[in-house]
Amino acid sequence: MALPNAYAQYGTGKIMTASPAELTLLLYEGAIKFCNLAITAVEQQAIPKAHTNIMKAERIVDYLRGTLDMKYPVAQDFDRIYDYLSLRLRQANVKKDQEVLEEVCGHFRGLRDTWKQVIHSK
Repeated sequence: MALPNAYAQYGTGKIMTASPAELTLLLYEGAIKFCNLAITAVEQQAIPKAHTNIMKAERIVDYLRGTLDMKYPVAQDFDRIYDYLSLRLRQANVKKDQEVLEEVCGHFRGLRDTWKQVIHSK
């Protein structure tokens, strides 16, 4: 029982000490995780589990959109990306479409990998 608690404390500490750029990276990784869990749930026909994980990925997208500072032109580009991902996640959730989930997960991986490069180039 002590190990899960220690892991939770480590995760909380990681979040509390992360920079804004690192938090964005963690959000991308979380979205990938939830998409993968949803894909597995769809494969197993575990519909409620698929729905729950798709919704978690959608909430991450909503949060990312909410953090955009629209005074910068690049924020508008990210807003369009997040809008598309949100649309595709809703479509995947309605039909429990594994192919759409894999597409979205691929986009999240691309965003994550690009974001890692941005962080490490500083």
